[in-house]
Amino acid sequence: MPDRSDSESESRKLLRRLRDTLAEHGQGQERLDQITTLIAESMHAEVCSIYLFRDSETLELCATQGLNPEAVHNTRLRLGEGLVGRVARSGQVVNTADAPSEPGFRFMAETGEECFSSFLGVPVQRLGEKLGVLVVQSRNARAYSDDEIYALDVVAMVLAEMTELGAFNGNGSAISGPHEHPVMLRGGSGQEGTAEGNVWLHEPRVVITNFVNDDPDAELERLREAVTELRGSVGDLLRMAADADKEHREILEAYQMFANSRGWLRRMEQGIESGLSAEAAVEKDQSMTRARLQQVPDPYLRERLYDLDDLANRLLRILTGQGRDTGAMMPDRPILVARNIGPGELLEYGNRLKGVVLEEGSVGSHAAIVARALAIPLVVHCDRITIEALNGDTIIVDGDEGVVHLRPDDSVAAAFRDKIIMQTRAAERYAALRDQPAIARCGAQVALHMNAGIMADLPSLEGSGAEGVGLFRTELQFLLRNSMPRRSELAALYARVLDAAGDRRVAFRTLDIGSDKVMPYMNRPEEPNPAMGWRAIRVGLDKPGVMRMQLQALIRAANGGPLTVMFPLIAEMGEFISARDILLREIEREARLGHPLPKSLEVGAMLETPSLVYAPDAFFQLADFISIGGNDLKQFFFAADRENELVRRRYDGLSVSFLTFIQKIIERCAEAGTRLSFCGEDAGRPIDALALAGAGMRALSIRPATIGPVKELILRADLSEVAQIIEDAKRQGLDSVRPQLVSYVRSLPPLDRSQFQPALNGVTSPDT
Repeated sequence: MPDRSDSESESRKLLRRLRDTLAEHGQGQERLDQITTLIAESMHAEVCSIYLFRDSETLELCATQGLNPEAVHNTRLRLGEGLVGRVARSGQVVNTADAPSEPGFRFMAETGEECFSSFLGVPVQRLGEKLGVLVVQSRNARAYSDDEIYALDVVAMVLAEMTELGAFNGNGSAISGPHEHPVMLRGGSGQEGTAEGNVWLHEPRVVITNFVNDDPDAELERLREAVTELRGSVGDLLRMAADADKEHREILEAYQMFANSRGWLRRMEQGIESGLSAEAAVEKDQSMTRARLQQVPDPYLRERLYDLDDLANRLLRILTGQGRDTGAMMPDRPILVARNIGPGELLEYGNRLKGVVLEEGSVGSHAAIVARALAIPLVVHCDRITIEALNGDTIIVDGDEGVVHLRPDDSVAAAFRDKIIMQTRAAERYAALRDQPAIARCGAQVALHMNAGIMADLPSLEGSGAEGVGLFRTELQFLLRNSMPRRSELAALYARVLDAAGDRRVAFRTLDIGSDKVMPYMNRPEEPNPAMGWRAIRVGLDKPGVMRMQLQALIRAANGGPLTVMFPLIAEMGEFISARDILLREIEREARLGHPLPKSLEVGAMLETPSLVYAPDAFFQLADFISIGGNDLKQFFFAADRENELVRRRYDGLSVSFLTFIQKIIERCAEAGTRLSFCGEDAGRPIDALALAGAGMRALSIRPATIGPVKELILRADLSEVAQIIEDAKRQGLDSVRPQLVSYVRSLPPLDRSQFQPALNGVTSPDT
């Protein structure tokens, strides 16, 4: 790095003059004009111009010293157009002594810039958000020095901060703040539903109000003390994680490596030496990191840069004293916005939230499971949401389409309010069918059960009209903690679940960990394909201690009542026999201890692998029931990872081949007289549920919110007609029955509610 002693002095002078200018009373345009004059004089340049984004694709000349003033607010460039557009697109400096000879140069006659040869353009950006371009130009052909580039880059960083804070807004400026326009962002649907509310940032931005230092030595001392504190806190975390799994420790070790990096500290010290405050120096380096993140294709390197980004946030909070609790009041209708969030943190918010939007996340993540349990809309993979959103912004979350509207205009808001009203009326209509069994017009009945995993799910058992809990995910109690839960704690929880269910059946699935479900306190082997690796029953059989403890808790929770247990990801009969034998031995042990035994015991298996469909007859005869795990079975059937956005939607659950496979399972269970149900996201979509019922499924376990829509469609349909549609599709060699079923559903008459009048009035007929 070159010696910057002289230029740093000039840089500090420039920054102080910039601060004084911004402190003066004035409108936005007046301030911009003063800044361009100030920079041109300080850098001995004939031209200084500021271009800011009008929208995501358009730059506008907003102020200039040296170009034609008539061009201000009249000259616009597309992203990537000309040298200015090139800087904006790449986020990289362009420095040339002969601008007209540069590839992509565009001459704008209205600016009068034809006489200027040299060009230096630096991006105006904050934490990865591109706000504009700062340019200086001179007549003489010369390349600007590294020191001059550094100085202009520092000034651009301050401009970005001031633009973010709205310093250039005001009458006559023709400039609006970066967080004032309506924005629509697309992501993926993690949980259906629509909600309108106000943004609540999980990690509020650190607000920096002082960018310029008056005492470099004092700022350097502040920075070094903060870095020492940061290193100590990371070291404490690493010591506390001594028994954690390898991956967790590796993350903390990477944190420690970055926290102790001399290069990182030196870059921030140079920012202070150039005139920035400690906070501004940290954020300047953080902005450079964010810019590099956008250019790095390697996922491992991106994760390491994310680590550095997170460390910068921690350091900023130490320097400013701004923790996550800023003192701001959560709005009445909070919509949580975060880069990512763990299930425990999401549960802490509980039912206060109206929706969740994540910049990362996935449809199968633990946060998504909790969002479904709370019955709130969730959008995942919503790029830039944490950059675009501010606390309190009006926001509409459309979980059905995976779309987010920030600061929507009146027409968009009105349209979505109409949609919310319609959804509310539909929910009321479905609630009226709560006590009615799902009996199709042909007389066939489909049992509708609900999925659950936390106590927050259980109130939905009564309100949704579910006939029982077809799947209770026991792993969430393990995943939401930093240590292994005790048997007594699990027994108490399971007992509360059974009490809440009353006489309704609850099928407890034993611990299903591995793949994307990782307990922070358990070592996990490195696996190239975790979804098909050491997970679920494989872990339970290899490490039976945890499974035995959980089975003991379930037996004690039943307290002499009925108990239903099913084992996940059974791939062959031997695994089921081994798991069942462990359960029976624990029953015998509890009897010897004098504890009450279940008055009835059902032991079943989750069928999630195609191999189990071809198990010996003895398996189907031995299992008391089988639950098809539709999510996993579908991904293994099509060899398409359900967490991979490139292939997740490629294959249709109403594929004729998949439905034929489901019918094979139905036949095998029918031959053995084994109870069968289907559990999975597809079964919660009315048309998909109708296809499964038409194929012969007579029990579905789905999210509580989807029971009403599924029930209404079954009541309207004739399952024999649906079965014929499936058979016709087979004969015709079609890939999917979806188009035919959509057409069939559209032809169905509305539900005749007069036949349900007694139930709608709150009086259930004896027949139901």
